[in-house]
Amino acid sequence: MTLLNSKEIESLIGLLEEIYPEAECELDYRTPFQLLVAVVLSAQTTDVRVNEVTSVLFSRYPDLDAMLELKEEELAEIIRKIGMYKTKSKNVLALCRMLKADFGGQVPDNFDDLVKLPGVGRKTANVVLSNAFGRQAIAVDTHVFRVANRIGIVSEADPLKTELSLMERLPESKWSAMHHLLIWHGRRQCFARKPLCATCGINHLCIMYRNSERS
Repeated sequence: MTLLNSKEIESLIGLLEEIYPEAECELDYRTPFQLLVAVVLSAQTTDVRVNEVTSVLFSRYPDLDAMLELKEEELAEIIRKIGMYKTKSKNVLALCRMLKADFGGQVPDNFDDLVKLPGVGRKTANVVLSNAFGRQAIAVDTHVFRVANRIGIVSEADPLKTELSLMERLPESKWSAMHHLLIWHGRRQCFARKPLCATCGINHLCIMYRNSERS
């Protein structure tokens, strides 16, 4: 597959920044701990649904010590609107106990420690590092994976290879911004089943669209 060259990537970044100047994390949170919990809960569900349950959860149990007062069944009942709520309630309380026991009650600010926590993978760790601690990171969720490969920034078969390739092909100063921009584009224009290619502001750069126009 043909990939965008460096000048095209530079143009792409500029256009996406113009189209989505307000692009940012759409999960509601006030602290690194709340963000960590929200991202763990967001697996295979929408941010809108997560925000619905965390508005209740965080109003009652806003911090680590308060959350540790919950029993697994009680947490599961609060978050039961989201997918895999039983597994997520187990993971959230397990990571709370680990934060308390191993990290002085603080959310770690480094990747290696974050991924030790139950329910925390590369995507979650990168979201927390980027949004809670201001580090440049690329978290590859389904939207980033789909859009980055469709446009032709990368051509990879799985999220990990996509993440590593994006880190090579994008300026490091734009890693976090492009994470949000690709998500916003995927949610608003480049849908999984029926992307709105004809009205897309970056279709002249998109490899998939250009190839479809030639065929």
